[in-house]
Amino acid sequence: MPRIRDIAQVCKSKNAGPFHVTIDVLFEDPALYARVKATGVLNAALFARLYGVAEEDVQFSPYDAASAFKATLPRLVPAGDVGDTDVYGAQQHAPLLEVDIPLNDPAG
Repeated sequence: MPRIRDIAQVCKSKNAGPFHVTIDVLFEDPALYARVKATGVLNAALFARLYGVAEEDVQFSPYDAASAFKATLPRLVPAGDVGDTDVYGAQQHAPLLEVDIPLNDPAG
């Protein structure tokens, strides 16, 4: 079963202010994006589970025009605060890379 890291062209995270992080998953092929979207695997509940936050605190949006998914969620530690290990939020996408997407053909 392919993972996000195998099929997405871009999977990145960044600060969305000091208290939130945004994660973007983009696909070059709109047909592959549509297949991933149809699985329903990428959703607010998944992000809540992966990042240890409440599902109602996750803003999740598929964006068909860009063949992309976007999730914004609260940071567990504010950017730059004691205990923050990623002040720019640039490494927060890592848990998402291992998510399995149930496609028959990983090439799309």
